[in-house]
Amino acid sequence: MKFTLSWLKDHLDTSASLDEIVDALTMIGLEVEAVDDRARFKPFTIAKVLTAEQHPDADKLRVLSVDTGSGTPVQVVCGAPNARAGLIGAFAGPGTYVPGIDLTLGTSSIRGVESSGMMCSERELELSDNHEGIIDLPEDSLTDAPVGSSFAAYAGLDDPVIEIAVTPNRPDCLGVYGIARDLAAAGLGTLKDGSIAAVEGKGACPVSVSLEFSDTEPLCPAFGLRLISGIQNCTSPQWLRQRLTAIGLRPINALVDITNFITFDRGRPLHVFDADKVNGDLVVRRGKDGEEIVALDGKSYQVNPDICVIADDKELESIAGVMGGEASGCSQDTTNVLIESALWEPLNIARTGRDLGIHSDARFRFERGVDPAMMLPGLELATRMVLEFCGGEPSNVLLAGAVPAPAKTVDFPYSDIQRLTGLDVPRQRTNAILESLGFPVSGSGDSVQVSVPSWRPDVDGKADIVEEVMRIVGVNEIAHRPIERGDHVQGPILTLRQTRERRARRALASRGMMEAVTWSFLAKDQAEAFGGGQRELALANPISSDLSDMRPSLLPNLISALQRNGDRGINNLALFEVGQIFTGDQPDAQKTGATGVRRGAMQLTHEGRDWRGAARNVDAFDAKADAFGVLAELGAPVANLQVVAEAPAWYHPGRSGRIQLGPKQIFGTFGELHPAILKQFDVDGPVVGFEIILENLPAPRAKTTRTKAALDLPELLPVSRDFAFVVSSDVSADKVLKAARSADKKLIRNVAIFDVYEGGRMEPGQKSLAIEVTLQPRDKTLTDEDISAVSAAIVASVEKATGGRLRG
Repeated sequence: MKFTLSWLKDHLDTSASLDEIVDALTMIGLEVEAVDDRARFKPFTIAKVLTAEQHPDADKLRVLSVDTGSGTPVQVVCGAPNARAGLIGAFAGPGTYVPGIDLTLGTSSIRGVESSGMMCSERELELSDNHEGIIDLPEDSLTDAPVGSSFAAYAGLDDPVIEIAVTPNRPDCLGVYGIARDLAAAGLGTLKDGSIAAVEGKGACPVSVSLEFSDTEPLCPAFGLRLISGIQNCTSPQWLRQRLTAIGLRPINALVDITNFITFDRGRPLHVFDADKVNGDLVVRRGKDGEEIVALDGKSYQVNPDICVIADDKELESIAGVMGGEASGCSQDTTNVLIESALWEPLNIARTGRDLGIHSDARFRFERGVDPAMMLPGLELATRMVLEFCGGEPSNVLLAGAVPAPAKTVDFPYSDIQRLTGLDVPRQRTNAILESLGFPVSGSGDSVQVSVPSWRPDVDGKADIVEEVMRIVGVNEIAHRPIERGDHVQGPILTLRQTRERRARRALASRGMMEAVTWSFLAKDQAEAFGGGQRELALANPISSDLSDMRPSLLPNLISALQRNGDRGINNLALFEVGQIFTGDQPDAQKTGATGVRRGAMQLTHEGRDWRGAARNVDAFDAKADAFGVLAELGAPVANLQVVAEAPAWYHPGRSGRIQLGPKQIFGTFGELHPAILKQFDVDGPVVGFEIILENLPAPRAKTTRTKAALDLPELLPVSRDFAFVVSSDVSADKVLKAARSADKKLIRNVAIFDVYEGGRMEPGQKSLAIEVTLQPRDKTLTDEDISAVSAAIVASVEKATGGRLRG
């Protein structure tokens, strides 16, 4: 929201400085994003052309003698077609920065003639896009702005522009009057009377309006219309053009500029129709399939029954509350105009704007909720301005429907201010603040009744009233108080889920993966590819057709992120995300996933090509290592986990697995992504990934109170022994490892596979698995007999579990 300082002072009687106003705005919750003091326009001065001679060496150039007020005329070479003796315009001397052309001037020679500075066009001073000629001021302008005086002061370019961020719950501050009201409540001045007297019309409005909605779908509660006949559309006065230009709007003509002004001045969007282009009466209704309208932006839009439109007897005239139609738009030839002021259902306006991709100032305000009490006064204000600028004769106001009169009252105990904020605000000051904000207070005692004004749809309860008092008193007035720790040792603050999420992020980041944060939504076909897409998980009002369903897995969005990076030349990448996934619409169907993906040659040890050898693409074992790394960090019983080849369909069969503690305790999955999935996402492989569900992990056991040694290092050296077993080809390596480990859980510290051999001298249907077993003695050095006994137990355990035999 942008406005100028002088515009604000039209509604706020204040002597506060610009800095004081800026500080106050931020303190009351209207954060100032930018302040343009417009100092760049100060060097420009009013100047008069004394003579204009033809350039001796250029047909389209003139040599001007310019009076800048310094006493000595300045020579300027100018190519503007309207340059002439007697012209009064804006002059920029050497050393001046010209913002419209991003150039700092100097003294130069143009075709052999010296030129010191320039006479400026409107584009060069960012007044408009016009650069066909230099600024040509009327002769009587010298009365108010003599030669040598500031052009910025004359043209209003010295008026600072303030830009604030308005949160969605404060539609009242999308008008300068609402901002002034807040500042007045904060003690920065007095709010001027903003009442608008009605204009007496002559006769009924000849165009009638009907609202074709049922009582259960009030897309348009009220619609006001007035005809002004016999107008002469013209250029807006200078003060209005300056204000619109200052906030980034292009002045068009008086009728359009008036509606734009009232939109920003009072937060009340309006629309004007050329009455001579309207065929018959108006009807406000839902659109029909196949109907089309060319809007004021020149684009054609298809409407549907979800979109509210304004139509006449022949065609659509407007997309209600969003943008008017080109067919009934006003031009310089307009002589009869219909002014519309209506109320629209905010959710329908938001959906219409999003579906059609239209961003307009009207939509921005209507979808947040405008003040219903300003509907008719806004129409009266527009009428007064049209009559002042363009003349004409107004009809009476036609009102279809009824303007709702919100009557919301909140029972407010004064004690809630102290309870919720810690501020001790006297009751008298509390009442004064609320009254100045437009919240009438009635009653007496410890609790009063506070009436909520029509322009504050966000205020519903006691806490909202407390917030209003607090922001005006000042958040900086809340005393800093340390949290009382007490005499006892504090328990853990984070929940188990929060702790697991943090540890999972730390573990994955330590494995060289980069964290990504993706949407909780995705396209329906992508959701279906990963087991989602149920009807209950489809969004009723998606922000985009590509974000229509809740995500059943973190993998699809991470896969898409990989490809977006690949499109920018980053082909070897590892990403992870810890976030929510949704398998249903019940609370227990929302889970927390810790998920990672790797692409190309992005291994844990190095990325891409390496001087030590050829690059190896990632495979399922890289994803398995990532998954087990997370599980180990989260305290899962890694040594007891099983890996079975029953991964979901989005993984490559035979190159994926499921991690479980048993059939009913499934912790996650890993593997190479299925080629069909990569094709659907238009991703170049290979891509591997994993997904761990944090809620599926068993809760940690309660710690005993017995103190353990901080570090328990064995004093004796470990002993390693190798074994090679011949087993059937369908026996998993995990089964061999688990069997070997169970032979002596106290003495065996680690078991690892270091070789797999098939074919050659091996019989068909068999393979050789070689394992290394590490023994860690603690009480005594192992003798040959001890090692032999453990070895025999290992061989027996593996043979019993797998049906294999020790390879000779």
